[in-house]
Amino acid sequence: MVIPRHAILDNFPHVTEARQFVMFSVSLRFERQVAWLSHRLGLSRDPQYEKGSSLMGTPAPLGLQGAYARGHRSTYDELRTRLLDVANNLLKTAGPESLTVRRIAAEAGCSTQLIYTMFGSKEGLAEALYLEGFERFRRRLEAVPRRDNPLEHLSLLGPAYREAALAEPGYYSLMFERAIPGFVPSERARTLARAALNIVDRVIADCISAGYLVPTQPRKIADALWAAAQGALSLERAGHLPDGKTYEVVTNAAIRAFLAHRSA
Repeated sequence: MVIPRHAILDNFPHVTEARQFVMFSVSLRFERQVAWLSHRLGLSRDPQYEKGSSLMGTPAPLGLQGAYARGHRSTYDELRTRLLDVANNLLKTAGPESLTVRRIAAEAGCSTQLIYTMFGSKEGLAEALYLEGFERFRRRLEAVPRRDNPLEHLSLLGPAYREAALAEPGYYSLMFERAIPGFVPSERARTLARAALNIVDRVIADCISAGYLVPTQPRKIADALWAAAQGALSLERAGHLPDGKTYEVVTNAAIRAFLAHRSA
């Protein structure tokens, strides 16, 4: 089956994504490998594949090509996430020296070609891990139930951030502790990483609009809160703090420092 160029661009509006999709779909052999690995990891239950028939043996009707592209992208995203999980687990259990393309491929049961196609290089894989970590933090923060009082909402984001850090030690070490020697995130990656925490800026802006916090740039308050949180988290992860009580004290203090009506 040949997918028209417009179908690819409609489903992948960014040039980089379109290029990755084309590379991902370029050969029948590669398609079969993706199907096999997806099946092995439990991402696909294609009965045609289970019977051993060709993944692409029967041409799909033209009207289904958009659906195919969307479904294929979904499988690609799930497979990419699973490969990142394998890499993250290696980083956490075997250290940064284990993060070779060959080792990850062996652990995942795939070829090195698949990893190079998805991430480009070892450095590309490290950056993907870095961004995946921030994306997981973002989901944790976005999952905090919204409150009518924005100051209450802000006070709940701090504990959620700590929970994310403790739940994802491998990602956290890569994001904030230079777990992979020599890896330096690109400016684009740093911008995307900071954008993942924009919910904090938005809630702070709501607090300012409601008169709870002093009028200033929301990012200024967010960065102060972030610095307080990171300092306490670093000490807790290193074993210098027994629990999250100090984290709660310093993050609440950072918020109080910007209250519009502070007691003397």
